[in-house]
Amino acid sequence: MQNSLSRREMLEKSMIAATLAAVSYTPDVRAEDKPKEASPNEKIRIAILGVNGRGGSHIGGYINRSDCDIVAVVDPDEKVGMSKGVAVIEKKSGKKPAYYQDLRKVLDDKNIDVISVATPNHWHSLATIWGCQAGKDVYVEKPISHNVLEGRRAVQAARKYNRIVQCGTQSRSHKALQEMVKFMREGKIGEVQLARGLCYKPRGSIGARGTYDIPVEINYDVWFGPAQIEELTRPKFHYDWHWQWNCGNGDSGNQGIHQMDIARWGLGVHDIGNFVYSYGGRFGYEDAGDTPNTQISVHEFTGGKRIIFETRGLKTDKFKDVTIGNIFEGTEGYAMCTSSYGAAKIFDKEGKEISSFNGGDGQDHFDNFIECVKTRDASKLNGEILEGHLSSALCHVANNSYRIGKLDSVEAIKPQLRDDLEKDVYDRMVAHLKENTIDLAAVKFFVGPSLTIDPVKEVFTGENSAAANKLMTREYRAPYLLPTEEQL
Repeated sequence: MQNSLSRREMLEKSMIAATLAAVSYTPDVRAEDKPKEASPNEKIRIAILGVNGRGGSHIGGYINRSDCDIVAVVDPDEKVGMSKGVAVIEKKSGKKPAYYQDLRKVLDDKNIDVISVATPNHWHSLATIWGCQAGKDVYVEKPISHNVLEGRRAVQAARKYNRIVQCGTQSRSHKALQEMVKFMREGKIGEVQLARGLCYKPRGSIGARGTYDIPVEINYDVWFGPAQIEELTRPKFHYDWHWQWNCGNGDSGNQGIHQMDIARWGLGVHDIGNFVYSYGGRFGYEDAGDTPNTQISVHEFTGGKRIIFETRGLKTDKFKDVTIGNIFEGTEGYAMCTSSYGAAKIFDKEGKEISSFNGGDGQDHFDNFIECVKTRDASKLNGEILEGHLSSALCHVANNSYRIGKLDSVEAIKPQLRDDLEKDVYDRMVAHLKENTIDLAAVKFFVGPSLTIDPVKEVFTGENSAAANKLMTREYRAPYLLPTEEQL
């Protein structure tokens, strides 16, 4: 074929590449080297990593700033990199950036100050770590990791190399949500022990599972990077990796990470909790996806604070006027923010609106990042890497419970429900599936076990911990290896 690689050719090329690169890559920088600092009087030189999807927002975040130059585009897909990256930047800025398929080319360029990471999830942590090691500041999309351990390693790299690293949870920079959180912190809706995260975002089938050829313009070895190379089993190469575990994290790690981050922020909890369980399934169609389109997760923290997270990928009604957003329930009222992120409302116990907040968009978060790059003050970051790690990790531990769960009937979920609140969430899920004509007697659910967590060591403990801890990391592929803490 002229326009694609056969599966056999793809695998053969990838095996050769892995053999030639049998040792891990380390950026060309020594730990004792002083990282390059951006002068306030110089333009910040930026490389965009990944220009499909969120990459367009990254271009928009910097292109109109007089203190930034986008000097390089990196994308393993040459067609995407040139059409959605180079051509767009040249048209808007009048300057043509360099193009590379391999991010290592820009890491070794000491004239680049910032890498802005909008790759698929499985590259987020390693690109961040390598960027820090190479003396770059980093803006990295959510979730900042594909698993818990690599997210913690990204935090350690940022600390060791004294880099400015912002997570792309842009709602942190929205005035409306900042004011909502401040309102709750002041006790104006009483004690808040429960945060709900809702990701009610209908998703259709991604097509039949099969075997598909790889577009010839894609460097498949680099695209997979630290993930294990697999045959392409989905019809659409781009974006639909979100719904396969090897590279994606499902909707909890896609749209849902925003709501998980807001939930943790609003509750004021600063670790990954000490308890989690999750259940659900992929219902309504059979396709190439692995991840659930219906999922409930329950997280508990010291002091009894809880996050209850609901993912619905089938058609659904709102819950308390929210489809994608958050609800915080206090003893004297509740707070609500919606998918616009620039809007939040406060209600009393009777449901009467008593206050509202507005303001904020995605540009605020890029602006906050660049200002911190210029001042070298990481404490002013709205979505600093540690915050991104903790919120991403909450999505991962929920998925870990789900993934080691047993396939069973919907009734098998009931023994884990600890009180009327958790029973109500379960009952609403059952009603939702029935409304979508899902025959509950004919389908099986992944019923994840209740897992205890050591939030300091970030590991599971107790029963079922061995299986769950295996998913706290992954098998990495040379030369895209995750460094140990000592190797940073």
